[in-house]
Amino acid sequence: MSQTRCQTLVVLTNLPDEASAYAMASSLVNERLAACINILAPCRSVYRWQGEIESTQEVPLLIKTTAERYGALEAAIRARHPYELPEIVAVPIALGLPEYLAWVAAETLVEPADGNPSTC
Repeated sequence: MSQTRCQTLVVLTNLPDEASAYAMASSLVNERLAACINILAPCRSVYRWQGEIESTQEVPLLIKTTAERYGALEAAIRARHPYELPEIVAVPIALGLPEYLAWVAAETLVEPADGNPSTC
């Protein structure tokens, strides 16, 4: 069993509005790329983009997944995200309630073609 493969992550991204945040969250959970996604209250982001200071209201998502599913999750976010350069940042969870971390792993598990699912 690989610790990296079974590592639980929190992935952060921001969407421009609640409707697009909910659509993104629903599709990622439906596809088992994430076990749970928190849609947070809108926030104000200030950043430099193409030489200009921008200020935009955004809706943050806290996405719980595993390192094993990160590549597919990142690809799905990029494919659906309305921004040219979306924020996609993964933070490893060092410690957590073991039962919760096992639940995240179970909810993002995809059975491989050989029918022998990996275990964490």
